[in-house]
Amino acid sequence: MKHFKTLLAATAMTAVGAVAAQAEKWDMPMAYAATNFHSATGAEFAKCVTTGTGGEIEIVTHPSGSLFKGGEIKRAIQTGQAPIGERLLSGHQNENALFGFDSIPFLATSFDDSEKLWKAAKPSMEKLLDSQNLVLLYAVPWPPQGLYFKKEVNSVADMKGIKFRSYNTATARLAELTGMLPVQIEAAEISQAFATGVAESMISSGSTGYDRKVWESLTHFYEVDAWLPRNYVMVNKGVWEGTSDANKNVIRGCAELAEYAGNWRAKEYTGFTLQGLRDGGMKVGPAGEGLVNELKEIGKTMTAEWLESAGDEGKAVVDSFRAMQ
Repeated sequence: MKHFKTLLAATAMTAVGAVAAQAEKWDMPMAYAATNFHSATGAEFAKCVTTGTGGEIEIVTHPSGSLFKGGEIKRAIQTGQAPIGERLLSGHQNENALFGFDSIPFLATSFDDSEKLWKAAKPSMEKLLDSQNLVLLYAVPWPPQGLYFKKEVNSVADMKGIKFRSYNTATARLAELTGMLPVQIEAAEISQAFATGVAESMISSGSTGYDRKVWESLTHFYEVDAWLPRNYVMVNKGVWEGTSDANKNVIRGCAELAEYAGNWRAKEYTGFTLQGLRDGGMKVGPAGEGLVNELKEIGKTMTAEWLESAGDEGKAVVDSFRAMQ
């Protein structure tokens, strides 16, 4: 990461040479802990922009849902309550099915496939966000999603009745199809939810579990590599249009570097956090063949449902991705 920070500094210092005339402060709400790699990448991006614009734009990050809760961030930026922020793309799937392209079970299960799927979906995402008064800056994947439980699970039948933390439409539907009980819980509330029994299970990356020390309440993590959801950074369209071309170029350059660094961090963090779960006392390993086969059948159902709800544009995204295989 030293190389990345050097790149940030070089980009920032060469992007502008003028002293800032009048500083603007851009508060940037983020849903995840400051130690999470998405938040760390966002903080580096903010520094890059602040330095690169000569202080004309100062971005200040607010992690852990401290400024706005995760579910409130997108709306806050659309309405101008905050100029910029980060949110989970699939967290908006209830608004438009296209937002859930990255949460189709077992479609893209590796970092390479996730990148191809993003390439296929990005034009549609940019168009959709533009229609909602938002401009996409960059997006970074989470590590592959696995299943957390507080007991051994060998089949879908073992999941029946378990209170399951959901974070988007896809996870709520997964709970329904496996007989679990979905409970909507933001990332910042995970530790408390498990400690108090509000939730007993979730599907998430090793990163989220590690950040929230879920080994204090849960016992098993099953690597099923169901999908790799993405976080994205967006800016209010009016704010963006009011930004000078020179500063737009700085922001775009910093965003490109942040996306590169975020992808690198996601890959490196995968093994580190899974080992962290083990060190915390959890049993970590691949799910059994029987459970995986049952989950893939459920995945087929969810894929068909998503394609129906996303229509021709959703089908075009999936077809474009598959053409890259």
